[in-house]
Amino acid sequence: MTKGHSHETARDVMHSGAQCVPAHESLDRAAQMMRDSNVGALPVCDAEGRVTGIITDRDIVIRCVAEGHDPARVRAGDLTTGLVWVPADATVEEALSRMEEHQIKRLPVIDNGRIIGMITEADLAMHLPDAQLAEFIHRVYASG
Repeated sequence: MTKGHSHETARDVMHSGAQCVPAHESLDRAAQMMRDSNVGALPVCDAEGRVTGIITDRDIVIRCVAEGHDPARVRAGDLTTGLVWVPADATVEEALSRMEEHQIKRLPVIDNGRIIGMITEADLAMHLPDAQLAEFIHRVYASG
């Protein structure tokens, strides 16, 4: 699809292959997975493979290491909070709205209860017109 097509869906703009870190896995293992995949965030999945949240490299540093906790003893599931996601057939506008509303930069794309991809700022940069991308960035980074 061409950049900025009005009928693009979340599936069209996401990058596929999001690897889940199991909720029971330690944060040091989650950090290794991020390093190996060259990503700054991973979806966290329960024993049935359902996404329960997202953990970021910043979460590990700020909410674990900086607070004096051992990342080998803290579980990925311990840092997850409410999950914000979008169905695969949602419009790009719906995905943007959800990201802006929650001021998040990564959005899991779910189909039939399973994660099939993630939408990130880099994905949006490849698909949105410059003006729309600038407005999105302003809204997400604004301290509301």
